[in-house]
Amino acid sequence: MSESNKGTLFLIPNVLGPGTADGVMGNQVRELIEQLDMYLVENVRTARRYLRELGIQRSIEELHFSVLDKKTRPEQVSELVGPLKHGVDIGVMSEAGAPGVADPGAKAVAAAHKMGAKVAPLVGPSSFLLALMSSGFNGQSFAFHGYLPIDKGARQNAIRRLEKDLEHSGQTQMFMETPYRNDQLLADIISTGKSNTLLCIAADLTTDSEFIRTKPLHKWAKQKPKLHKRPTVFLIGR
Repeated sequence: MSESNKGTLFLIPNVLGPGTADGVMGNQVRELIEQLDMYLVENVRTARRYLRELGIQRSIEELHFSVLDKKTRPEQVSELVGPLKHGVDIGVMSEAGAPGVADPGAKAVAAAHKMGAKVAPLVGPSSFLLALMSSGFNGQSFAFHGYLPIDKGARQNAIRRLEKDLEHSGQTQMFMETPYRNDQLLADIISTGKSNTLLCIAADLTTDSEFIRTKPLHKWAKQKPKLHKRPTVFLIGR
């Protein structure tokens, strides 16, 4: 079957904070959701809420939602994207930001490519790109590491390794943490890194409480922001 006979896997960006859809989402996303019947999402309840925030005119009860999360097995992913083979379009929706980036939606994208279906990313907010743009760091060479280890010792070793990579190559190093562990991560960065290492903290991006600052670690040590339960991207650079 040729690609033209298959459906398209649309990658639908989500907001980074509630109540921000009007400011960050364009008409492309709003027009698409009026056409799609099938969605792969991490959480059905929050996906429905997001569609309502976008102002969908269709009945949400008529739409089909399937869960695609970190626990979804490869054989299940193949089944979830199976309708693409029959010309059915499917939307992949992240819990926040761009699907497929530090997100289980990448599994569906890989499966779609394997079957030769078209993948179409839509424009919307990406927390790590917004953080990089506003950090003042090297935007030509950078690495996004997703989540650092939970174990304190392993996390500290990871921070040291990223700092060495920065010193060796000048490559901006980006990472994140589950929001309720942000304060612990910040404390480890400050205690583990070198005092003059530059750290950018980008929290609550695109929202009214947005916070973006770049300072050396010795200055962060004197005045640490409260980041508990605030979606945050951390960057070290020069």
